[in-house]
Amino acid sequence: MEESQALAAFAALSQETRLRVVRLLVQAGPDGMAAGAIGEALGGATTSRLSFHLTHLEHAGLIRSKREGRFIIYSAVFATLTGLIEFLMRDCCQGHPEICAPVAAALSCSCDPLKDASHG
Repeated sequence: MEESQALAAFAALSQETRLRVVRLLVQAGPDGMAAGAIGEALGGATTSRLSFHLTHLEHAGLIRSKREGRFIIYSAVFATLTGLIEFLMRDCCQGHPEICAPVAAALSCSCDPLKDASHG
């Protein structure tokens, strides 16, 4: 990830509603959520307000949308989120892996991605 991409992502995430949307979509996983369900989860955000935030996140590359019938489904772009974390941590250790060990431990997933991929 380039610095300009990271800046756009951080700018998008620096607003409370947008940060909540991304976290919600990360929890939803690859299947994502319909816009209406996102609005409900956020406590009934107005359609125009939600649309503004979703568009901002999509332009930053943090989420994507797809049409399924009458619904627009939004999902997190995990590759971008991973790139953002890698951007932050790229030069972490400087030859001292113990510095990054707590970060790596905090990022460990409670699921087994290899096991999950073999069942999909």
